[in-house]
Amino acid sequence: MVANSKSWSGRSFDILNVLLLVTLCVMTLYPFYNIVITSFNDPTDAARGGITFWPREFSVENYKMVFKDDNMIRAFIVTIARTLVGTAAAVLFTGAFAYGVAKNELIGRKFFLMLAIVTMYFSGGIIPYYLVVAKYLHMKGHFLVYIVPNLFNVFNAILMLTFFKGLPKEIEESAKIDGANDLRIFFQLVLPVSKPVLATIALYNAVSHWNAWYDAMLFGNEKLVTLQQILMQIISSNSNVSLLANNLGFGTVTAASLKLATMVITTLPIVFTYPFVQKYFVQGVMIGSVKG
Repeated sequence: MVANSKSWSGRSFDILNVLLLVTLCVMTLYPFYNIVITSFNDPTDAARGGITFWPREFSVENYKMVFKDDNMIRAFIVTIARTLVGTAAAVLFTGAFAYGVAKNELIGRKFFLMLAIVTMYFSGGIIPYYLVVAKYLHMKGHFLVYIVPNLFNVFNAILMLTFFKGLPKEIEESAKIDGANDLRIFFQLVLPVSKPVLATIALYNAVSHWNAWYDAMLFGNEKLVTLQQILMQIISSNSNVSLLANNLGFGTVTAASLKLATMVITTLPIVFTYPFVQKYFVQGVMIGSVKG
């Protein structure tokens, strides 16, 4: 009887957990689903509201207008280039730093670590940051302004450092006996066995670059506009959106419907990357948390 009672309690607990998780999933996913279906509805009809589960009058006018705008196409290319180049550069730079300070024999190891950790708690502020990037590094209006200031992140470095310290020392010792130097060991031995943490850091950086708009506003120009920056401009300027829609021959498109289409376009690409790195992402985060 006791066993049956525990079994019944266990099943009840499982059912409650499933119901709770399903409710949370619906509450989390439905707003985005509603944005997607509303963006595919006729703009004038969507202004009436009441769209719940599927488009009432299917239309792709919002997306036609978005992709007819040359600024949007250019922003798409700039954002993709920034995400790919910025992510690869940041992973390589952060990995090289973490691999170096993971060696106890490195001269000045504690100093470099302390120097990095201090930046987690103290910031120079927006004015010194702007002066350094624009006046002294002369990167304002240059594509490198999206890459260089984002090469290093202390949290990511600590995660990679923890992972590298857990690798067997025999791998490096055997390679050194065969005459391999540190660069060869790093690129040909360490990086290939570090896929979980590399995928985790790559995802962090890719999301950060894809969603970034503040540095584009500060240092960019009309040729370096990003998707998120355009989204911010659309959200804050309804009158210009209506004028642009009329100029492009999409008089029925409203500012609200264009916002929804732009939100979908700027969100879906980064969402689709999660399934490809999920296996490595979970593994990389767990390794860092357990050994950290």
